[in-house]
Amino acid sequence: MSFIFEQRLSDSPYLETVTRGRPVGTGSTDRPAEIHWHMVFTKHLGKFYSIVVGPLSVSGVVNFTEGAEILWVRFKLGAFMPGMPARDILDSETVLPGAAARDSFWLHGSAWQFPDFENVETFVDRLAREGTLVRDPLVEAALEDHPLDVPPRTLRHRFLRATGLSRDHIRQFERARRAMALLEQGVPILDTVYEAGYYDQPHLTREMKRFIGRTPAQQLVQAE
Repeated sequence: MSFIFEQRLSDSPYLETVTRGRPVGTGSTDRPAEIHWHMVFTKHLGKFYSIVVGPLSVSGVVNFTEGAEILWVRFKLGAFMPGMPARDILDSETVLPGAAARDSFWLHGSAWQFPDFENVETFVDRLAREGTLVRDPLVEAALEDHPLDVPPRTLRHRFLRATGLSRDHIRQFERARRAMALLEQGVPILDTVYEAGYYDQPHLTREMKRFIGRTPAQQLVQAE
């Protein structure tokens, strides 16, 4: 199974990327772990579905149906919904109830129309204006190792509320992604161990299986 898709970056302080696409065929595919949460909007056979997908702590499998048109809205680390904090949606998918209009849904007591690839920022701006979406700048500052004038306990609480994950987990994920990128470039496994900062090859293998869903050897084959 393959995908036809288009992705763009966003200039919104709340958004990372916006992607639209459709699967070619029906089936399942491996998916890596994900440190960001998403809103996913799907149209299939005249029906509309809106889903909040939390951060995914480990790799897994995802199913797709041919003919579905999918819009993935990926939020930046630190952006979250107070009524649905990231810690409460970790490793879960929440289908939002449909509203009266066919292409609308209910979220926190209000009806919202489906966004499209071009106007997602307008949709997100409205979420922010109404307080449904907020952003905690402490998360970005913590990830960039800026000096923080808050107690460690407060930092852990706010980080978990906004991201659903710990800083260590996010850094481990990003290291696995770097290792994957090196292997995709043809860097040998032992060199990847050194360059990505792993203790040894078994350490690299465990982390890649956990976060990417493939071993280093499988990733090299995938890249060929």
